[in-house]
Amino acid sequence: MSRNKTLSQQSAALSHRLSAIPKEVLDALRPALIRSGEEVATNMRALAEASRDTGALVDSITVTGPGETTPAYAAGGGKRTANANQVLVTVGNEEVRHGHLVEFGTVKTEAQPFMLPGFRLGKPRIERRISRAITNALKQKPTND
Repeated sequence: MSRNKTLSQQSAALSHRLSAIPKEVLDALRPALIRSGEEVATNMRALAEASRDTGALVDSITVTGPGETTPAYAAGGGKRTANANQVLVTVGNEEVRHGHLVEFGTVKTEAQPFMLPGFRLGKPRIERRISRAITNALKQKPTND
């Protein structure tokens, strides 16, 4: 077996492994995913408060749970459906289309990051929460003996 797989081979292998996750584990994982998405969104909202003009940016931060589709005016235009093992946090709506400009700045304005730092703040805790949910689900899953 070759160690140097192409990106599409790696993606296919990961997709195959993820599709093999038992439904019971995914069902047990869903609350942890949603709670983690809400935590990231809360962090992002707190950090975006610093750039608050009208509050529209903060109000546009949305959590999309597993199996749900992103809002119509989020990145990708409501075309992205979260997989069973995903939660998506999006910024933007029909009136708010400038989240990326606040995050990365423009030629005329300084960057005021809130998306990536909001995720990074919660990442260790989220990883522990998800790991714990998977471990508990696997302990409770009946064996096929």
